[in-house]
Amino acid sequence: MTAIPRALPSPAESGHRFDGERRWAASLSLAFDARDDGHTRMLKARHQGPLRVQRPFYPEAPDEAGRPGACHVYLLHPPGGLVSGDELAIEARLALGAQALLTTPAANKLYRADSQGVRWHQHTRLAVAEDALLEWLPQETIAFDGSKGSQVTDIELAGGARCLGWEVLALGRPASRLPYVSGAIEQRFRLTREGRPLWCERQVLDPTHRRFRGAWGQGGARVQATLWAVGLDDEADVIAELREALPASREWAVTVRQGVLLLRYLGNERNVAWALCQRAWEVLRPRLAGRPASVPRIWLT
Repeated sequence: MTAIPRALPSPAESGHRFDGERRWAASLSLAFDARDDGHTRMLKARHQGPLRVQRPFYPEAPDEAGRPGACHVYLLHPPGGLVSGDELAIEARLALGAQALLTTPAANKLYRADSQGVRWHQHTRLAVAEDALLEWLPQETIAFDGSKGSQVTDIELAGGARCLGWEVLALGRPASRLPYVSGAIEQRFRLTREGRPLWCERQVLDPTHRRFRGAWGQGGARVQATLWAVGLDDEADVIAELREALPASREWAVTVRQGVLLLRYLGNERNVAWALCQRAWEVLRPRLAGRPASVPRIWLT
């Protein structure tokens, strides 16, 4: 059995303390290992509160060498969203050579804060060992008007680890004529390789702040998405392929910094953002996994 990366620090240990607020905690800790034949298995699925996983799926056909595809796992949060005081902690750790694809069965909802303005918190921690591949592909997040909270994503990669993930966020519910006009959502991303920071980012989405409306900031856009990929060999060639494969638009851009490919969308259409990320994943996946994208069945239901 190969070694699994060390457990990442808890939210409190990593500096994310939420003292002085009511808390309803739920946590999920997953660990994956790879056998000698390349088959990835889920070694651990420890949970507390309303966070679960379905049994692992192996929908991908073996490659020419007989090696199976990634282990597909669906993360379940029965409440379907976060309310004031909720605190979710999700951890996934991949050992040497493991391959896992994690997704969710439906959109995550960030509900309006209570009368006291108590925040919700979500902390995702991902650790990927040498020669392992993690695909973090949750369905989109919908923030209701008045929602207040923080999303923290920590990604810790070994030297030869590969990782692809995304975050699609829709602000408000325009179809119900309920725009996002109040609240505050803080997002933080931190990606390290062998302990060295490669991508650190923080933004606060406050519709009352001038940055939210200014053309130099959010520009009033209701939907944003970020896709990241690490472990690509020919980054310039990948960017050229993405620009050819994706529909031309001023709403998205792609770049590479310190080995991290970042694709951004800023617009007003949730379906457009999702389709853009999915198409980019279909382009990038063969380069990272050596096989075509295998769309999770849960996306089609």
